[in-house]
Amino acid sequence: MATDSTTTAPIPDPAAADQVENSTAEQDINPWSVTGAQDESGEVAAIDYLNLAKKWNTSLIDEKVLERFERVTGHKPHRWLRRGLFFSHRDFDKILDKYEKGEPFFLYTGRGPSSGSLHLGHTIPLQFTRWLQEVFDVPLVFMLTDDEKALFKDSLTFEEVLHFGMENAKDIIALGYDVKKTFIYSDLKYVGGHMLMNAWEFSKLVTFNQVRGAFGFNESTNIGKIFFPSLQCVAAFGTSYPEIWTDEPMQERSKLIASIPCLIPMGIDQDPYFRLLRDNSSRMKNPSPKPALIHSKFLTALQGPGGKMSSSNPNSAIFMTDTPKQIKTKINKYAFSGGQETLEQHRELGGNPDVDVAYIYLTYFEEDDEKLKSIYDSYKSGELLTGELKKLAVELLQKNVAEFQEKRKEVTDEVLAEFMRPRKLESRATTQVQKLLEEAEAKAKLAVRPKKK
Repeated sequence: MATDSTTTAPIPDPAAADQVENSTAEQDINPWSVTGAQDESGEVAAIDYLNLAKKWNTSLIDEKVLERFERVTGHKPHRWLRRGLFFSHRDFDKILDKYEKGEPFFLYTGRGPSSGSLHLGHTIPLQFTRWLQEVFDVPLVFMLTDDEKALFKDSLTFEEVLHFGMENAKDIIALGYDVKKTFIYSDLKYVGGHMLMNAWEFSKLVTFNQVRGAFGFNESTNIGKIFFPSLQCVAAFGTSYPEIWTDEPMQERSKLIASIPCLIPMGIDQDPYFRLLRDNSSRMKNPSPKPALIHSKFLTALQGPGGKMSSSNPNSAIFMTDTPKQIKTKINKYAFSGGQETLEQHRELGGNPDVDVAYIYLTYFEEDDEKLKSIYDSYKSGELLTGELKKLAVELLQKNVAEFQEKRKEVTDEVLAEFMRPRKLESRATTQVQKLLEEAEAKAKLAVRPKKK
């Protein structure tokens, strides 16, 4: 199997990335910023994902999970699963149970638009979500949290983030989503009706102490920030989207639709939102199951493993609008190297691929496990030089971004409008839901039929 140690390419090892044992500042992971731990000299360590999973009590995606995934779906696990880049989950096994039994579920993910273009780091959970959609044949609801970005970034206006959201939506579509199975929406444009009703009901269940504990809010936090988690949480309820399940939108929130589980692929920094949801989803008038979560690591910033790519720092990221020349310059100039200081030392001692940003990027975008393993071994032995490793990364990223840019040209305003039009989605799961609704309607008619005397 592809996950066997003889065929799986090595991935960067957090333990090999010079973790700071006696740090003066712990790593800080939250929905708005990501920073590795710091030592007394201010050096930043790589993100300690194992520690984070333990702290937040998530389950690691191990060989057993991958083997069951392949057995149940008939699909080889995605390279990002095989290489541990999606590494943690909550109740993913229950989603596999649902799929195995032929029972419906849906996907939900989102994007907070803070700039007019995605960078490579943004595309990781989005491409993985698209792959899950193809494997499971389920509907996807895609939330553009333009409201959140204006609430949490004082430098941005609501008009600006709405514009960014429309541009980001076109980028998202260019990643290859199926319009028949995908509903993309802007909070600022769409929220109302059943979704807002769910948000208000959910807000009655959550105390200020709970959101303060989850996000660190205090008495100076504006009330928009305090309410927003309710909106992001209820996006995981099937009843928030009355249009996607039937030809005629339901007039009332349905208990049956509320019972449909949700799977949320995301960066692990977003986990606090959904811990809050998992604690309270069963308390709704129409209870919903706890959403299942699958967590990704962060695509490392060019400067090294202690942070992630950021839209606010152009030199930390490869943007999907970058030219081949810009990509080459950024990798050669800014990408943290695991090589030795001199050629002689490198030949003698070898490089450290576990901290080398060029190699880390190859683990995401090189499909061939054997080729990646060969690169890892060659660099570690000193046979492959830093410049040669960077050249491999440059060529692969240039190809990836160029292919995206060609697809992006095809996303017109008309294509965007269709993805954002509330409508019934078509998938294996929505067909299952339609059947369940018809069966429930038939039972209801039998229940009210007069008994024969």
